[in-house]
Amino acid sequence: MVPPRTRLHAGAHGFALIDLLFCCGLIGILSAIAVPRLLLASQAAGSASAIGSMRAVNSSELTYALTCGNGFYATKLTTLGTPPPGSTEPFLTPSLTAMDQIEHSGYLIQLTAESFGQAPGTCNGLAPGEAGRGYKAAADPTAPGNLRFFATNAGGIIYEDVTSLFATVPEVGDPPSGHPLR
Repeated sequence: MVPPRTRLHAGAHGFALIDLLFCCGLIGILSAIAVPRLLLASQAAGSASAIGSMRAVNSSELTYALTCGNGFYATKLTTLGTPPPGSTEPFLTPSLTAMDQIEHSGYLIQLTAESFGQAPGTCNGLAPGEAGRGYKAAADPTAPGNLRFFATNAGGIIYEDVTSLFATVPEVGDPPSGHPLR
């Protein structure tokens, strides 16, 4: 015969309510410590990407002016995305040239240049009078609370400020606010 099942300890199955509350409280405390650090790390990574994008714009604009623009600059990101004849490689990566304003790594990347009427046509299809003597580009954060704004121009220096520089940065020279990154 099989003896009936007996309980050795009454109520000793599973966790007590106090154990579950303790675990939930511990997870809450750890989350409160970790989440702000995670957000700061994400913003730092986005800022590094935006600075890299500004450097890439500077490099591609210089290459464009020297090889294709007859000394003049592209006026839009999409122009830098058009390869010159005989090449399949554009001046700037397609991830930054799909549109004239593009969101990339939490930043809105944009580029503009005032057309110069006497500029010659370019090798990748920009009509005469459409290229610029200078340019300006900016990376503005899309997330609220991120106060790192970046801009650059034909001088090749990247500037940082706590407000958008795109409206105020000239195509050549220093902006009225912000400081250069070294």
